[in-house]
Formats: sequence, structure tokens, C-alpha cells
Amino acid sequence: MNLGIIPARLNSTRFPRKIIHPLNGKSIIQHVYDNAKQSKYLDQLIIAIDSEETKSHIDSSCDTILTSVNHESGTDRVAEVCQKIDCDIIVNIQGDEPKIDSNIIDNLILLFNDPLVEMASVASTDLNNDDLSNPNVVKTYLDKNNYAIDFQREISKQNQQYFRHIGIYAYRKETLMKFTALEQTKNEKILKLEQLRALDNNLAIKILITNFQHRSIDIEEDLKYYEV
Repeated sequence: MNLGIIPARLNSTRFPRKIIHPLNGKSIIQHVYDNAKQSKYLDQLIIAIDSEETKSHIDSSCDTILTSVNHESGTDRVAEVCQKIDCDIIVNIQGDEPKIDSNIIDNLILLFNDPLVEMASVASTDLNNDDLSNPNVVKTYLDKNNYAIDFQREISKQNQQYFRHIGIYAYRKETLMKFTALEQTKNEKILKLEQLRALDNNLAIKILITNFQHRSIDIEEDLKYYEV
């Protein structure tokens, strides 16, 4: 069973309460849910909330589970949900990607037809010079088999092809449980990038390359790219 989970922390640090912020007639988290729901390969989609208040900003038909407010990351919230559900592949869909494309979710799931893939994520060729110098835009570069070598906020290699990382992840259930049981690493703490915990522990991340152009809403200023 393929399970999609949208971790929905209400009080995010850089843009508090952004998931319930209205955007073109509905909340940001509702946009994410509606787009992810178009996936052909997700068997179930759940919003993992940490406050009952969030429910008043989403349709009553949305499947929600109330999770702890004490999680360090969205991945920990996802793990809490899937512990109680019999599933094979879990897709962690960020709650601040209102234009997420369901085709990306489906193609990410298809990567797991390869039994060697344990964890996967997405990167886009849509990366401009401003992105390269912007520490809020996470960059990655890959090996010849499209596995991530590193994730960076500031580029360290001038002649390297970088991609813009998109914060959607998929895992086999046992891999997710292994990952969340690991201690945070020094690199993860410094750069505030939890995917570095995987690389630091030799857990390979397969990357799906797309030309996805839309951006996540990280700070309030990012709303200008979406509002009409």
C-alpha cells in the first residue's frame, strides 16, 4: 500500500501558521491536499496535523490524524502516523508546496520498482543564478546513477551541475523507521537539512529529476509568486 502523508505543523518558524494562510480562496494546506489527491498511485492520503485548529481550514472530507506537537521534524510526524498503518511505501509531501504536481508523486513511487531504492526525493533543473546564491534554496548534485552526493545551501563546486531540491520524500516503511531512530548529525544541525542525516549514515537517496518550476512557500514574501 502506498501512503501519502502531509505533515502539517501549524506554528512553523519562518512563517508561522502558513499552512492555514488563505491563498486564492482556500488554505495553503488544502491546495497541497487537492493536488496530491490527483495521484494515481497513492492508496491513501492523510494530513498529519498537530492542532485541531487546522481542521477548520480544510474540507471535512480530508483524512486527518492528530499528532504530537513535540516532533523535531516533519519526518518524525510522518513516522508517527505510519507506525499505526500497514503500508509499504510512504510519501512525505510538504505542506507548503501548493502547486505540487501529482505526476511527481507518481513518478517518485515508481522509483521503488527498483528493489535497491530505499529512500528517494526530487530535484528540479529549474535553478537560476539567484537560486545558486540564495541559502534558502537547497541545492543538490548527483552521481551518475542519480543518487544524491550532497545537499547544500551555498554551493562549494564551481564546475558542478546543481539541481534545486524539492522537499518531497519517499521511503520504504522499514527505512523510514530506521531513519527516524538515528541521532541528528552535526551536518544536519548546522545546515538544518534533515536529509543530511541519511547521507551521513550511508543511507542512499535516489533523486527523481524534473523541470518543476513552482516554489515552496518558505516565508511570507513567497506568497507573491502564487497570489492572483
